[in-house]
Amino acid sequence: MNDARSPSSMPDFAVLGGGLCGRLVAWRLAGAGHRVALYERGGADGSNSAAWVAAAMLAPLAESAVAELLVTELGVASLESWPRILAELPEPVFFQRNGTLIVWHRADRTEAPLFERHMRANAPHWLADERFIALAGAQLDAAEPALAGRFGRGWLLAGDGQLDNRQALRALAAGLAQRGVETHWNTAVDDADPPRARVTIDTRGLGAKPALPALRGIRGEVVRVHAPGIGLTRPVRLLHPRYPIYVAPKQNDVYVIGATEIEGEDLSPMSVRSALELLSAAYAVHPAFGEARILELNTQCRPTLPDHLPALVWDGARTLRVNGLYRHGFMIAPEVADEAVRCAQALFEGRIADADAFEVLRRESRWSAMLHAKGACEPD
Repeated sequence: MNDARSPSSMPDFAVLGGGLCGRLVAWRLAGAGHRVALYERGGADGSNSAAWVAAAMLAPLAESAVAELLVTELGVASLESWPRILAELPEPVFFQRNGTLIVWHRADRTEAPLFERHMRANAPHWLADERFIALAGAQLDAAEPALAGRFGRGWLLAGDGQLDNRQALRALAAGLAQRGVETHWNTAVDDADPPRARVTIDTRGLGAKPALPALRGIRGEVVRVHAPGIGLTRPVRLLHPRYPIYVAPKQNDVYVIGATEIEGEDLSPMSVRSALELLSAAYAVHPAFGEARILELNTQCRPTLPDHLPALVWDGARTLRVNGLYRHGFMIAPEVADEAVRCAQALFEGRIADADAFEVLRRESRWSAMLHAKGACEPD
C-alpha cells in the first residue's frame, strides 16, 4: 500500500460516484487498509443520488414478485450484512426486521394469487416456504393492530426489513471520514480526463452513460408525510392492478409512500396525477393518512440495464464499472459492493491481467452472473 498522503500522489483506488454503492465500496476498501479517493458531483448529504429518494426497504421476498432470482438472492445475503455494516458506522441508523405486510381490498382480490405465483416462481423455495405466512381475520388484526378491521386477508413476509436511507448516507459519509477516505464532494468527473489511481471503480449510476450506453433511467416518485397516531410497525404493500403501493414507516411518525415507475430520465417535479394516486392509495390503507402533513414530493431516476440486473463490468484494463442496481439499491448494495471490492482488489494485486484470468475470477464468484468483461464496457 502507498502511504503517501500528499494530493499529488496516486491513490490505490479512485471511486467515481458517492451514492450508496460508491460509499460502501470506498468505505470497505479503506477499511482493508487501502488509500482511497472518492469523487462525487453532489454533496456529502447524498441529496443528488437515487438513494436519497429511496424507501430503503430490505425486502427480498416481497420484491421477488417482480425481480429475478439473482436479485432476490443478493437481497437475502445483503439483509444479513446490513446489521454488521451499521454496527461499524460511527452514527446510528434506524433499522428493523419486522417483515412486510401484504394486503388488498376485496375488489382487488384477484391480484393476490398473481402476486403469490410470481413470488414463488422467483424466490428461493426455502425463503417462500419459511417466511410466507398467510393471515386472516383476527390473525391479521393482531399482526398489525393499526389496520385492525380494515382488511380481511393478508400475508406477512417474515424477515424482511428496512432502514432509514438518509441516516445511512450520513453515517457512511462519517465512516468515510473516519477511515481516511479522500472525499471530493461537489466534484464532477471528466470522462476524458478521469482522476488518476491504480484502479478506478465507477459507481456513478446514470452518470456513467458515456461508458455504458445501454443504461437508462426509470423515474420513481415518493411522498414523505408526517402522520402521528397511525402507528404502523412495518412496511405495508397494498396490491392494486394499476398502482400497487408501499407505505414504509420511519422514525418519528414519518412515512415514505411510493409506487410509480415511469420510463424516462425526467427529473421534473412530481405530477398531480402521481401525487393524487399515491396519497389516495395511502388513504385507502388507513383513513388517518387524510390528516397527514406532506413533507416532500420527491422524484429521482434509478439506473437500469436492459435486463434489470446489476452488473460489474471490467473494461479490460484498470477500471471496474458497477451499475444497474435499479429499484433494488439498498436491498442488494452490500453484496454488490463486496463483490466489487473483491474484483477491484484482484485488479490492484495484478491477479486480473487478461480475459482468461478474469474468467477464472468470474467462475469462482458466487455472483458470477453479475460479472462481465467487455472491451466496449457493455454487458450482454
